[in-house]
Amino acid sequence: MKTLYRKSPLSFALVWIALYCACQTLAYPLSRRIGVTYSAHALFSLPLTAALLGWIWKNGLLARYGLCRPALPARRFLWYLPLLVLASCSLWNGAAVSLPPADTACYMVQMLCVGFLEEVIFRGLLFLALTAEGVKKAAVISSVTFGLGHLLHQVDGSGMELLANLCQVAWAIGLGFLFVLIFHRGGSLLPCILTHAAINCVGAFASEAVLTAEARILWSASRLAIVAAYALVLLKTLPPRELSPVPGPDE
Repeated sequence: MKTLYRKSPLSFALVWIALYCACQTLAYPLSRRIGVTYSAHALFSLPLTAALLGWIWKNGLLARYGLCRPALPARRFLWYLPLLVLASCSLWNGAAVSLPPADTACYMVQMLCVGFLEEVIFRGLLFLALTAEGVKKAAVISSVTFGLGHLLHQVDGSGMELLANLCQVAWAIGLGFLFVLIFHRGGSLLPCILTHAAINCVGAFASEAVLTAEARILWSASRLAIVAAYALVLLKTLPPRELSPVPGPDE
């Protein structure tokens, strides 16, 4: 991995995206065979998380990829209160316990890993690898790629309905832009990782099955409106951060 990273950080990021997507796609049918929902997801995601975190740590890239304290105080980000609101949005339509205890435990483990993996891969590896072409272009590509990746739910056996999936894609693209902004201006991915994991974990208790198509679209639009408003405030109030060229490990 070190050789690939030194040669092409973008290729390194794309390899991780491909590996992550492949594992998530294969996990659905395997979890059904095991008989515990998200069991295979957790089995795949735990070693991936450990491998990526270990590699970043070993090569002294924690600060580079935002696994550090923010460079700006929390008050500059409105104490991250909008992120708390976004983390709770899955419960706006009511709460329900839909999974048995073992399935819920596997789901939580999976979603904690997803919060780390997706943020580091898309907002860390991919975004920073693309900044040589410009920060704006990098933000667009990394966010749209992240969002469109959720279309895999149409073929991975998850059974997600098309409308729900399209709303999820739009939500992921918007959230991706916000998280890129927080990382770029604040220098830390930790608020993004924690919020991403919280949004996913709270989703285990969401009651979305009763939503009509119109209600789902309105709910999705409401969430995106909060994302857009928060992003606009941060863009207006936080200074851009200078990004150094992507270094090789041990440099």
